[in-house]
Formats: sequence, C-alpha cells, structure tokens
Amino acid sequence: MPKFKLNTHISARFNIELENLRNSVLTMGGAIEQQLSDTLIAMRDNNRGLAEKVVFNDLNVNSMEMQIDEECLRIIAKRHPAASDLRMVLTVAKTTTDIERIGDEIERIARMIAKGKLPDSADIIKNMLSIGNHVMEMLRGTLNAFARLDSQAALLMYREDEKIDAEYKNLLSDTVAEMQRNSEKLEDWLEVLWAVRALERVGDRCKNICEYVFYLTQGKDMRHSPMESLQEKLEDLR
Repeated sequence: MPKFKLNTHISARFNIELENLRNSVLTMGGAIEQQLSDTLIAMRDNNRGLAEKVVFNDLNVNSMEMQIDEECLRIIAKRHPAASDLRMVLTVAKTTTDIERIGDEIERIARMIAKGKLPDSADIIKNMLSIGNHVMEMLRGTLNAFARLDSQAALLMYREDEKIDAEYKNLLSDTVAEMQRNSEKLEDWLEVLWAVRALERVGDRCKNICEYVFYLTQGKDMRHSPMESLQEKLEDLR
C-alpha cells in the first residue's frame, strides 16, 4: 500500500518546518515510551526511586507539548496551510495533546508506586504488568504508524484497544475482589484502582492518535465508526 507523503513546497523552509514539526512529535513520543517502560520496571521491582524519576520527568513532557503547540500556531499564522498541510498541523496539535495526557496517566501510576501503594497480591501485580506490556506494544505501534504515516498500521493498532479493554475488565474484577477480602486497606486499593484505570486510558489515547493518523492520510474521520466499517476500510487498504 502506498504511504502518505508530505507535500513539496516552493518554500524549502516550509518543507523543513513541517518535517521538524513531525519529528518533534516523535521525540515527545519517544520520551513517553521511556516513561512507560520505566514505570513498568518500577512496578515489577517495586523501585520507588525510579518511580519518582518518572514523576519528575513528566515536567519535560509538558514542556515539549507547549513548544510544539507554539510552533503549530506560528506555522498557521505565517504559512496559512491548506488541505493536507493543514491536516498535518492539526494532527500534530491533537496528537501532542493525547501524548501529554498519556504522560499524565503514566505519572499517576508512578506516583502510586513512589508512595509504596503497590498491592500485596502478586497476581494483581502480574496482571497489571501484563496489561502494561500490551499497552506498551500499542503505544509503540501507534507511534510507528504516525512516523510512517501508515493508515493501515493505524487501523491495526486501533483494534488493539478492544483487547486491552477486555483485559482491563478482568483485572478490574479481580482487583475489586481483592479489595473486598482486604477492606482494612481500602484507601491503598483505591490507589491501585486508579492505576489500573490509567493503564486502560493509555490505550484509549493511543486509539485517538490512530484516528488522527487515518484522518491525516485518508482525509476521512473514522471516529464513532462501527467495527464492521473499520474492517471494510482495512480490507480496502490492503
């Protein structure tokens, strides 16, 4: 399947600006991947120091978002982009917002670990790590789809959210059951519930980014589309 390509403009500087904008998103995405990886390691090893590092580094992610937003506004004001160029700028702006919110979800999990609130249940931690690794795969695949401007890859990652939601429901049920058995630590278990929810929300944010990639490359809005329709679109792209 032919990949979407950026336009070539008379102004070489404009070409560079758009490419730099896209690269800035990928740099921000790479930082978020590292944040999630460190958080999962901290969870596995109950490493509070590493979790505190993740919390501190979230400030850098916030700063990246602000810089990219400023550049988007500058390009719109100076270049008056249209058609696919405008879609690129809008996609970047929306994507960075979701990446920053992914960072917030990761920070929530890291704060739980840093406060020593990991559950006593080895099974719950094991299942949290399992869904966390699945979310990591989805995040990595989503960013790769954005990097390659690949609508087919975006659709494939989009569908992974269904599997993550199913894992989340099972984990939520198990966590509630543990809460009932250990009600004396209710406050700690609420922290765990928020962390479990945060993992699921990372998948939701990746799903949003997949929608933006599809809009950028195909010029079509896939939000709220039934799964059967998405399957047809995936077959059309093959």
